[in-house]
Amino acid sequence: MKEDFLHYVWKYQKFNVQKLTATNGANLVIVKVGEHNFNSGPDFFNAQVSIGDQLWAGNVEIHKQSSDWYAHQHEKNKNYDNVILHVVWEYNADIFRKDNSTIPTFELKAIVEESVLKNYRHLFSKKQQWINCENDFPKMDSILLDNWLDRLFLERLQHKSLWFEKELKSSNNHWEELLFKLLCKNFGLKVNGESFFSIAQSIDYSIIKKCSSEKLEIEAILFGQAGFFESNNRDSYFELLKDKYLYLSQKFSINNKAVNCPKYFRLRPSNFPTIRLSQLAVLLSEKQSLFSRIMEVNSLEDYYTIFKISANEYWDTHYNFGVSSTKKKKSLTKKFIDLLLINTIIPLKFIYANFLGKDVSEEIMNLASSIPIEENSIIKKFNQLRPAYKNSLQSQGLLQLKNEYCNKYKCLQCTVGNSILKRS
Repeated sequence: MKEDFLHYVWKYQKFNVQKLTATNGANLVIVKVGEHNFNSGPDFFNAQVSIGDQLWAGNVEIHKQSSDWYAHQHEKNKNYDNVILHVVWEYNADIFRKDNSTIPTFELKAIVEESVLKNYRHLFSKKQQWINCENDFPKMDSILLDNWLDRLFLERLQHKSLWFEKELKSSNNHWEELLFKLLCKNFGLKVNGESFFSIAQSIDYSIIKKCSSEKLEIEAILFGQAGFFESNNRDSYFELLKDKYLYLSQKFSINNKAVNCPKYFRLRPSNFPTIRLSQLAVLLSEKQSLFSRIMEVNSLEDYYTIFKISANEYWDTHYNFGVSSTKKKKSLTKKFIDLLLINTIIPLKFIYANFLGKDVSEEIMNLASSIPIEENSIIKKFNQLRPAYKNSLQSQGLLQLKNEYCNKYKCLQCTVGNSILKRS
């Protein structure tokens, strides 16, 4: 028995509400259950209950046993001074206010609906499953689940936006600089994301703007900050970029002491940091006013056009400096652009619209719905349970579901879990 289940029982009054009594025998009428508090302090604020002939307004605290009040030392915390009712699964002790008056207790053990208890035990009894509702998930109503995934998509977007907003402040509310940092991070993908982000942090964005008309200068700066020129190489292109970097680093007083060096380990050649940094340099130099263009367009095809770029020609026949390879244009793939849209562009459009006081939720959801579904182990498993997911809105919702609800056993705050509990 978990306290969040008792919160659910209280919040939705999953018990016989007729002729309720407190443990002292007084008649109890629940006028208002209160507002569920998910932060520190009492579990429900601004509740109203009638005990005997007295109407009380205040807070409600919920525990498995009434003695938990003392185990949690609530008697020493002034935030609990305004508790008007102690709701417990099992009553095993009286509790008192600082003035020694008894706080009324309401016991749930004997009055909770049997079907709710049965469904609760069913939901939490399968500890070895990937998710608690693994057997029930495939049978869920499609409309209910689709609506829940829409909400989870927006919830995940809001969570991402918190980090974006923090970085915006560190960029002095400079939106183009924020875009530069985010693109750096996401061009590095999972393996080199933090490394590429440290590169972006090591360069004042005004330097990038000053050099943006020369792709070789941008490439030299990015490669130099990544530490590629700290070794010797007789390759002519390497020497060209190294000379440019030495000149620019002195001109702009930049260094790479705080940069985390990129890794090659377990990367496909197309994701080598050399290729991704060159592609980023070309994007920054060829696509002027990039932030404005990204904010203006809405369709997937428009974004594919914006990000239709390739690494510098040298990389057509190389993956590393001085090592020739079969000729191949190193262009951004649609799959890579999709990841940029999911992890950078959509959250950025979301917080920028909020900054302007606009609601673009529907527009963003339409865009996310047009992007193909992501490929990872979590999405693969959900599609094995229920082969119905095809776009990134759904996959982002499923990632939020697994990471923030299933993994944390927050089934009682989940639409799926709630629907299971409501079964007759």
